[in-house]
Amino acid sequence: MSEAYLTEAHIHLREQVRAFAQAEIAPRVKAMEAAPASFDRDLAALIARQGWIGATIDPAYGGMGVGHLAKTIIIEEISKISGAMGAMVQASQLGAAKIIHYGSEEQKRTWLPLIAEGSCLPTIAVTEPGSGGHILGMQGTGRRRGKHYILSGHKVFVGNSHIGHLHGVVVRTRPGSGGLTAFLVESGTPGLSLAPYQPTMGLRGFSFGELLLDNCRVPAANMVGEEGDGLAIAYSSSILYGRPNLTAVALGLHQAIVDETAHFATERSRYGAPLAELPTIQQSLGSLQSRLMTARLAAYHAARLLDDGQPCDPDLINAKHVNVQAARKSASDAMDIHAAAGLQTNRPLERLFRDVQHTWAPAGTGDIQLYRLAETVLGTSRSQWSQRLAPVTRSRAQHPSTSCA
Repeated sequence: MSEAYLTEAHIHLREQVRAFAQAEIAPRVKAMEAAPASFDRDLAALIARQGWIGATIDPAYGGMGVGHLAKTIIIEEISKISGAMGAMVQASQLGAAKIIHYGSEEQKRTWLPLIAEGSCLPTIAVTEPGSGGHILGMQGTGRRRGKHYILSGHKVFVGNSHIGHLHGVVVRTRPGSGGLTAFLVESGTPGLSLAPYQPTMGLRGFSFGELLLDNCRVPAANMVGEEGDGLAIAYSSSILYGRPNLTAVALGLHQAIVDETAHFATERSRYGAPLAELPTIQQSLGSLQSRLMTARLAAYHAARLLDDGQPCDPDLINAKHVNVQAARKSASDAMDIHAAAGLQTNRPLERLFRDVQHTWAPAGTGDIQLYRLAETVLGTSRSQWSQRLAPVTRSRAQHPSTSCA
């Protein structure tokens, strides 16, 4: 049923990404797992050079311009092989969103071609230790000094932190909800530093760290949008990119969990027959497949609406919630089927179980997703970002190109 959402170009793109992931990413997964306190800069660069970071960047700026459903397919296929590299791709595409939607023409012409060709990996740095997902609670500051702003603060959970070239930093420039402003800060700028990298539970090979800003001097021309647009930039990026991107990561991991569990149940014997012949195991496998099919429909449907320029914020929110919940539940059930074998680090399931936990919090926890959906039911939700930014989110063509450049 989900195939009905795809054009021939989507299918061809999926085949391209799948072949690349098998040939170039799969052989490096073991090494990434063996080095939990590091990240694979070279592999990230290789993936970026395929042009896929520019999936939603207009061809006028060197991008593919193939839309959000194509972006979903790219992230999904890479995440099936490596959640870490799927996270890298989604973080990069999220980092590009602020320039796509709010950047000046000069910023677009300067940065989007570099992002599209893979020579610049962007980030977005919003979260702080003391505020978490409460964006208005951030304490990082930006103060105007002539033609520059002086930025100070501490950002955490920044995707691509240690490999990023261009950080989209949101800080407070004045009090109140209209007091947040976004800036582009190039890596290497004096006053910008990286905290020592801390290993995480999963996604080994993905850079997911902290930025320190200590009187970091940034040209006023590096402001994204207008002063006070920071909240809108953070929210719209989260809704239109963060949620569907994490949806795609969860979907790819979910597919890998189902594939690995089906393989295990087929090759492992009990009572003189494959484990998969036991009725209880068949019931469990059927539940895994049902969840996966439902999750993929939610993901593709929301992305397609976004490409069509339809108001679909609740669909994007629901897709993230459904996919993350389903993938985590399937990971737990798969562990039950594997029993003690699922704990072995030489099997993929142990890694997949750890990786999928990382999809819960970014772009809003499951609790936040339900809160936003409740607003939809009660009629108290605000205007939709997908509707407000529809001219940019709409796919440029009904039949996207499959070019990787």
